[in-house]
Amino acid sequence: MTPRASTARRAAPGRARPQAARSALVAAAVVASLASGCGVLPEMPPPVPDSVVPSFAAPDEPAGSENLSPDGSDAVSRMAVRIRNVGCEGLSTGSGFALDARTIVTNKHVVDSSRSLQLLTYDGRDVAAQTASTADLADLAVVRTAQDLPSTPTLAEEDPAPGDPVTVVGYPEGGRLTVTQGSVIGTTTDPLHENLGEVLVTDAPVEPGSSGSAALDDAGRVIGVVYAKTSTDKSLLVPVSTLRDLLADEASFTPVPACDG
Repeated sequence: MTPRASTARRAAPGRARPQAARSALVAAAVVASLASGCGVLPEMPPPVPDSVVPSFAAPDEPAGSENLSPDGSDAVSRMAVRIRNVGCEGLSTGSGFALDARTIVTNKHVVDSSRSLQLLTYDGRDVAAQTASTADLADLAVVRTAQDLPSTPTLAEEDPAPGDPVTVVGYPEGGRLTVTQGSVIGTTTDPLHENLGEVLVTDAPVEPGSSGSAALDDAGRVIGVVYAKTSTDKSLLVPVSTLRDLLADEASFTPVPACDG
């Protein structure tokens, strides 16, 4: 029998290309492609410097933070002063507020008949009282201090209108600093007959010891001074117009005589 020819074929001699030849062809193709403008490779990015510090926007300051002290207390708290009257008839307490760096406004009945006045600021600091004077035509008094007070408010230019908001800051019952809120109800003739002219009526809660507290509007300006409350728990204020008029005339105030007991 004649042997069957094998179906397997060898590669024709000379057609097999060595590896080096194939690599050369690939390299040539890449060069040709780059030369024709196709598949242009991007430049390598520069190395990242090791001195880069991430940046971010600073957080917004809280509203009203320009009025905050380093301990976080606002101007309303810093202006308030607790007053202890060590008098011939015993101990009584009241409130007051800084008018300027060394002057406190309070009520006449808070400082009357005193042997000594003990003043305490919002942060627990004792301040020495030098002199005290009372007004003849209103339940108001001023106390001069030996040291500077933490903060002073602004007096409103005019009295508030009915419906206006009011904030009272003081030391009811001689205890902790307290802030209460309400609104102005209107005006009335002083039922205690201690003030010349009309006084303000509000529904902001007050208690014994709140006498002399500052009453503030929504901008933090003083609109009156608390001096009493009614049997229906309404608070009575000496209006800021009266306070301004009396402060403008030094003769309106006379020194408080020391008690003899």
